[in-house]
Amino acid sequence: MVSSIVIAHLDLDAFFAAVEELEHPELRGKPLVVGGDPKGRGVVATANYAARRFGIRSAMSSAEALRRCPAVVFVPPHMALYVEYSRAVWRTVREVVPVVEQVGIDEGYLELTSVDPDPRKARALAEAVQAAVRASTSLSCSLGVASCKVVAKVASDRRKPGGLTVVPPGKEAAFLAPLDVRALPGIGPRAEERLLASGITTVGALAALDDDALRGLIGGKVGAMLRDRARGIDPRPLETSVERISIGHEETFERDITDRAVLYAELRRMSARVAVRLATRGDAARTVTTKVRYPDFSIRSRSVTLPAGIDSADEIAEHACSLLDRALGDRPGALRLVGVSVSSLEPFRQLPLA
Repeated sequence: MVSSIVIAHLDLDAFFAAVEELEHPELRGKPLVVGGDPKGRGVVATANYAARRFGIRSAMSSAEALRRCPAVVFVPPHMALYVEYSRAVWRTVREVVPVVEQVGIDEGYLELTSVDPDPRKARALAEAVQAAVRASTSLSCSLGVASCKVVAKVASDRRKPGGLTVVPPGKEAAFLAPLDVRALPGIGPRAEERLLASGITTVGALAALDDDALRGLIGGKVGAMLRDRARGIDPRPLETSVERISIGHEETFERDITDRAVLYAELRRMSARVAVRLATRGDAARTVTTKVRYPDFSIRSRSVTLPAGIDSADEIAEHACSLLDRALGDRPGALRLVGVSVSSLEPFRQLPLA
């Protein structure tokens, strides 16, 4: 059944690094990393495309980034500046397409058919969004256009930076089929390992699994959901309400991690992202939650509710790390995922109008 809804996924290209290049033109063209430091401590938050040519990527240690490119330039993150640019971007986007689900400071979904119900107009509308963002902020963005969220998100990553990929209605499964199975959102390292060990290397091969074979690899509702997505089926609507119960970020590791210092560093990086999203909303949070997942897929979470709301990355990270210690207190060991989220949101301050 061909959907009558056309959705675009918008992803700002190397957003933090792009903002730094706009603010500091002398950095343009140089390998640039936001986050970490030139002494090899910390982790990369964002790398520009010049740095990515050396294999530098987000969440990589600064030491590894330096090893790959000794000339890389490290810049500390300037979250307030990124929030200012983000607000300008999304204000511009909503002037072109008013129905938007912003899922992060630098990405979101747009319902293109809310502007024009003719799906043949989708490409021109997506191009108009790109042009408007560039004209108002000098930033580039990549868009994927499709009938559902998962296909649009995958498509937005195909022609970065500044690209536009349109998947025609009815062609979703054919578009996804030749891609590496890891390209499908929701396939983490452990699921990928199981699939590859069984010879399932492409999204199309996952889509073709029968029920028995699927249960043997990824059981339950998760397996069925991933197979549906591999077939280009994703009924999730856009969530356009401004109200959110919680804001969070989590990371599935390529290898299970036992080093507590590394886990602390990951939580600090995630806390910074959560703080940016809080600042974008002008909210504070009274509840902080840390979530961990073990190699056997069991999950633990620990929370703390504070007497007053907080919105700074340092405060969120302090509580997140303490909660990690609590979660691991009577069950230490390797982790395959950690995450931090905040809830009990409340207005904190009035953000100045740009």
